[in-house]
Amino acid sequence: MSGEGPSQDLRPVADAPSGRVASGPVEASHELDPRLGRSAAAEQPPPPALDEDAGRSAAGDISPAQLSIGRRLRQPRTILSILVPFAIIGLFIWLNRDQLDRVPQLIFEANPALILAAFAVHYLGFPLRGFRWASLLRATGQGVRTADATEIIFLSWLVNCVVPAKLGDVYRAYLLKINSDASLSRTFGTVFIERILDLFAIATLGLAAGFWSFRDGLPPAVQVVFAIGVVVVVGLAGGLLTLRNFGRRILVRLPLPARITEFYDRFEEGVFGAIGVRRLPALTFVTGLIWLTESLRLWLVVRALDFSDVQLGLSGAVFVALIGSLLTAVPLSPAGLGIVEAGVVGVLTVAYGVPLPEATAIALLDRVISVFSIIVLGSIAYLVSSKPRGIGRVAQPKPG
Repeated sequence: MSGEGPSQDLRPVADAPSGRVASGPVEASHELDPRLGRSAAAEQPPPPALDEDAGRSAAGDISPAQLSIGRRLRQPRTILSILVPFAIIGLFIWLNRDQLDRVPQLIFEANPALILAAFAVHYLGFPLRGFRWASLLRATGQGVRTADATEIIFLSWLVNCVVPAKLGDVYRAYLLKINSDASLSRTFGTVFIERILDLFAIATLGLAAGFWSFRDGLPPAVQVVFAIGVVVVVGLAGGLLTLRNFGRRILVRLPLPARITEFYDRFEEGVFGAIGVRRLPALTFVTGLIWLTESLRLWLVVRALDFSDVQLGLSGAVFVALIGSLLTAVPLSPAGLGIVEAGVVGVLTVAYGVPLPEATAIALLDRVISVFSIIVLGSIAYLVSSKPRGIGRVAQPKPG
């Protein structure tokens, strides 16, 4: 199978009220739009021209060429986003070669049973993520099985590991669209609220773990991290309130096409329709489990390396792992390449006093599990899965 994606034109139209994929002009709908108070058919503009570079319309339509992994990997900016971090990592290793020459030996001496346990814990997070996303989709009226949601998420992580700009989140919504009748804009809304839940969890769990880990006194560097965490929580809460209460009011005042407003309406339905007072406790619990798997993976890596001079308890592992996870959100390189390693090594050495060789071994071995294994196994899944070709129809879950 080619990495170029489907050969036929599968340009999904996000705003079609029926949720169908349209490869030609959008069918006019004669249903009344309750928000706009007028016939959608009367306001339906002609199909917008696609931007040649981005491959999408102003309303958010996505072309297969835009999300082709092979095409993205050949783009100069993608090549640079991979080469530059590798060059920086290579320079760092060369400048500290007297200390880091022991790192390969430290990694090879790791306990294989604990490494396998770290792998198992890491991959346990995928069905948990699939269950959560399927729950969010079902709440918006888009029935998806947990198995299908898990497979799509795993494929999207492959994209995030090889190309920058978190394109995997877009790819996830696209895969669901071409394999089902799901609304693209509502799906974007569920992915967005999922990311908000993740950021809330990272910030709150990180703050709690940090307070416990540094209960005898916060180092200045950790105080800065705590301040950033508080700002993130407050900013996310304020952003959601603004989106909920003023988002559409602001949008309709701007000179934008009606299709963008309709796209936003369905996006907002995906965001706020996916969560509710009754569902929030369960979603919070599952999100907490997801991020505990990330933390437990790092703790097992530290135990596998068995460094006598590294005193990093479970709370410290939670704090360091969540700092690394937060840094992956920086869209400058695939999976935060170079940024995450520097952050994890920096926190371990500065905040916990871990020697540089041991800190580097911890960071590298953890990234082999969380990134390199995804590239290897995800590439196999991409080749054998029918979903990237749009023929792996997503089955509806059985009633009850």
